[in-house]
Amino acid sequence: MKYDIKDKNLAAAGKLKIEWAGSQMKVLELIKQRFAKEKPLKGIAIGACLHVTSETANLMLALKAGGADVSLCASNPLSTQDEVAASLVEDYQIPTFAIKGEDKNTYYRHLNEVLDFNPQITMDDGADLVTLLHTERKSQLKDIIGSSEETTTGVIRLRAMLKTGALKIPVIAVNDSDTKHMFDNRYGTGQSTIDGIIRATNVLLAGKKFVVCGYGWCGRGLASRARGMGAQVIVTEIDPLKALEATMDGFEVLPIATAIKIADIVCTATGNKSVITVEDFKSAKDGIIVSNTGHFNVEFEYDGLVKIAKSRRTLRNQLEEVVLRDGKKIFVLAEGRLINLSAAEGHPPDVMDMSFANQALAAEYLVRNKDVLTPGVYTIPKEMDEMIAKLKLESLGIRIDKLTSEQKKYLSSWHEGT
Repeated sequence: MKYDIKDKNLAAAGKLKIEWAGSQMKVLELIKQRFAKEKPLKGIAIGACLHVTSETANLMLALKAGGADVSLCASNPLSTQDEVAASLVEDYQIPTFAIKGEDKNTYYRHLNEVLDFNPQITMDDGADLVTLLHTERKSQLKDIIGSSEETTTGVIRLRAMLKTGALKIPVIAVNDSDTKHMFDNRYGTGQSTIDGIIRATNVLLAGKKFVVCGYGWCGRGLASRARGMGAQVIVTEIDPLKALEATMDGFEVLPIATAIKIADIVCTATGNKSVITVEDFKSAKDGIIVSNTGHFNVEFEYDGLVKIAKSRRTLRNQLEEVVLRDGKKIFVLAEGRLINLSAAEGHPPDVMDMSFANQALAAEYLVRNKDVLTPGVYTIPKEMDEMIAKLKLESLGIRIDKLTSEQKKYLSSWHEGT
């Protein structure tokens, strides 16, 4: 079995982490049990480019239980948990290609090694596998049943491909499921980003001016959690509706050029690039802490900042001091990569439970509908989304009301009024 990991001797620790995460992922466990009986993915090769964490490991085990031949690589050079990668190889015989801190060349070699397994379904966290299939490995497209995409950034890339006619396969936009973006993006990103910032810096958030760039689901979650820690939260936006929503939610809204001058901490969450430019850094407050939780490491111009630096040094794990020529200090976290996965452990398993339930069911949906799906970007059916929510509620011991026959009739009728 081919693989590329840091150290197989880490497997024992990784297995314990995988088991602990699995104990918190009740919905995925139910799907795994059904998959083990029905084998809906029997004989299907699945290649995944996801964050190699204990939560992802449980998704791989569910897919394998369903009969799939699974291979996995990292979707971010700094997000890999090396002990989990070791356990996937040693304990579960899943070909895994991921090393925390791998360079760009290794990262793309790992992508290609997963595609060397000739997957019929791909799973992406940022659309890198799909992009590679449509550029350097086009000959494999004819064998692809479809793909699933977990992130806002990836869905944006896929819709851009679809708009220009470049997308040649059906893709399930898992991120568009309500049980994904409303919970994973908001509550998962909100908590894990704060976790990453605190682990990297050990600063007190109370009283700090905390700027959140972007008020999508991830930005909403982060702004809410930062306020809960006592920070004075400021939001920057380009969308007037989201800016208005942030205002109505009680946050101050400012342009980034203004906000960065007073910010103690700033975190990007936009899915776009150059949200914070070199010119912004030049006018930033001395001692500002800068991080990203928006996916790719292009949200602020880290490379440009490095070019104008007088000196740089690493003070703590994932904390770099950049001194400009005028003596101003800017503290950069994780080189602009995802702070919640680079400096912390990513989303808690409780919330990834729903996200990965979506991924598992998306794979099954692609197989069942392989003869009817044409190239495009799809969401899973609403009834599947609602089923995941119901299973999650049941796992939490929560019961809800049901419509009576009278209420159903009322909602489907137009005759009864004032």
